[in-house]
Amino acid sequence: MGIRFASLGSGSKGNGTLIDDGNTCLLIDLGFTIKESVRRLSRLGMSPDDVDAILVTHEHADHIHGVAGFARKFSTPVYLTPGTYQAKLMGQLPELRKINCHFPFSVGSFEVTPVAVPHDAKEPCQYVLSSGDLNIGVLTDLGHITPHVQRSYRDCDALLLECNHDPEMLAQGPYPYPLKRRVGGDYGHLNNAQAAELLGSVDLARLQHLVISHISEQNNQHDLAQNAVKPLLTDWQGSLIIASQKEGFDWISLG
Repeated sequence: MGIRFASLGSGSKGNGTLIDDGNTCLLIDLGFTIKESVRRLSRLGMSPDDVDAILVTHEHADHIHGVAGFARKFSTPVYLTPGTYQAKLMGQLPELRKINCHFPFSVGSFEVTPVAVPHDAKEPCQYVLSSGDLNIGVLTDLGHITPHVQRSYRDCDALLLECNHDPEMLAQGPYPYPLKRRVGGDYGHLNNAQAAELLGSVDLARLQHLVISHISEQNNQHDLAQNAVKPLLTDWQGSLIIASQKEGFDWISLG
């Protein structure tokens, strides 16, 4: 048994991550229109009917914009925290599963561990998914690394890790000051150095794939993100991938 995973896109204009173990295919977040989601799924050789469920991390538009429409059109179950669900915005969903972000649950052949994170949303969480003896972690949209986060992502075989911004680029960049404070604050987004800090607590002997994710197009550069994490990966034998906003990344096999 193995797991494969791919991205529809990663960044402030829309997010979506597919994780498939051959029995169950899960989509974490969906920040694109239905039409664009179908197009991006097709690029990966998938159709909407292949998606068994959508797991939502939080209610910001780049993560949830397409969820409700997609779920209604294709009768897809949606899992999210009570704080994330907004009835006025999302309306009725064909199969709504409200989760407790402190307790694991199962979806098909996956065991899903939600991880509460510090982010400026109502009840945000990220996810570690397990199938067989393989663990894949998705960790974006948090302002700082907590001990709980460190413990939760220590034993991943693959990790999608936010490297949102470079602090100097953010400070000198075009964002208005309140937005700079939000992004760089304790409930905003991880900068490159914070992502490197998290890697210091990961079992790198186990980690096969590291995906640098949710890179800001305005406040970061690929080489800055890579240079921040590379000192932690000196003797590491795994693969380092960068997720893009436009193309995401193609299927990666784990196992």
